[in-house]
Amino acid sequence: MDKITRFPEAPFDADQWESLEATVIESARRQLVGRRFIDIYGPLGEGVQTVVNDIFERPEMGNLSLHGEVSGLSLSTSRVNLTIPMLYKDFILYWRDIQQSKSLDIPIDFSPAANAAQQCALLEDNLIFNGSNQFNLPGLMNVKGRLTHIRSDWMKSGNAFSDVVEARNKLLSMGHTGPFALVVSPSLYALLHRVHEGTHVLEIEHVRELVTDGVYQSPVISGEAGVVVATGRQNLDLAIAEDFDTIFLDTENMNYLFRVYESLVLRIKRPSAICTLEDPDGKSK
Repeated sequence: MDKITRFPEAPFDADQWESLEATVIESARRQLVGRRFIDIYGPLGEGVQTVVNDIFERPEMGNLSLHGEVSGLSLSTSRVNLTIPMLYKDFILYWRDIQQSKSLDIPIDFSPAANAAQQCALLEDNLIFNGSNQFNLPGLMNVKGRLTHIRSDWMKSGNAFSDVVEARNKLLSMGHTGPFALVVSPSLYALLHRVHEGTHVLEIEHVRELVTDGVYQSPVISGEAGVVVATGRQNLDLAIAEDFDTIFLDTENMNYLFRVYESLVLRIKRPSAICTLEDPDGKSK
């Protein structure tokens, strides 16, 4: 059902709805970090509120035999049901602004929608990296069973590269062969842009050779911490019930109230595919 049919009281024609939705999607896309290296599962459909997550405590190699007897099945060690929360941000478009755009035949300023989409995207990444106590959902930075590495002082040339090597080696020792992605706090990301001593290359370029699924920064990782992840849907994915959408809610004092929303949850299937880079004091955030 198109938006004009669903929301006949909204002040938009088809082209304006299309422009609004394009603004929301582009603003969210430019902000999101987790989706750049995490596989998507779904969309599962409107109203879906839970999803099953199979957890595998440790990777196991395949079988070797002459006749292919059935043995050593790939079975999860536990299965849990995860609640899929709704993430949303409301915004207002003012009646006078809408009327002005009609009178002057100029585009509507959808900046409030762009801001709402950005804030919703930040909330999505916060759920991915830090989880939610309210819904008992772990994130990449605090899930039980993850690996950890106490990082060294990245002010010294070469230490960042060495720490990523060590974290990657720990993941490899658990049977995770990659590819890998690295996400760090903004302060650590800035320190990666130093010339690697003895070379004419930035340290981040050497790191990218090890973590081929990307090096990213995210403001939702606080302090000076980060995480190296062995990517792939066998390790984790993002279960989406409903992706970013924009709906008309109501009128309020002649103005128009809208909502940007989505419904999703991070499914961590192999916690051992995650290695956090901890602050020297032992805290990851």
